[in-house]
Amino acid sequence: MDFFCKHFTQLTRDELYEICQLRVAVFIVEQQCAYPEIDGADRDAFHLWLQDGDGIQAYLRVLPPGAAFDTASIGRVIAVKRRQGLGSRIVAEGIRTARERFGAREITIEAQTYARGLYERAGFVQTSEEFLEDGIPHIRMVWTQTDQ
Repeated sequence: MDFFCKHFTQLTRDELYEICQLRVAVFIVEQQCAYPEIDGADRDAFHLWLQDGDGIQAYLRVLPPGAAFDTASIGRVIAVKRRQGLGSRIVAEGIRTARERFGAREITIEAQTYARGLYERAGFVQTSEEFLEDGIPHIRMVWTQTDQ
């Protein structure tokens, strides 16, 4: 499994196409949620993915402070092959990238509630009550760097 981290300006057309195709397949088709998937934030993001011979198997984007929240943020998290550790691995890479690229000491996410455990294992803590976003239950969570 190969890891890639590219700013939007570095993506090839084919990479961008595959990323968009995957995100639409999961967030719009699979989850039956009609919302503006292409939201304008991608241009500011670093796009991270794990890929094998079958294509992208895990993906997320990392946004700089101010793009979505006051802190850096992680979103659009996908693991195609579930229960294989790919979600945990891509979230860890997202945290590392936010720290390296943006000097992040805090990272905010709005996580689908069912995935709370994945983010808690990565060190995120729930900071809001459950709310609906595009008809899907979410919670806000924050990761904070510990000086260890």
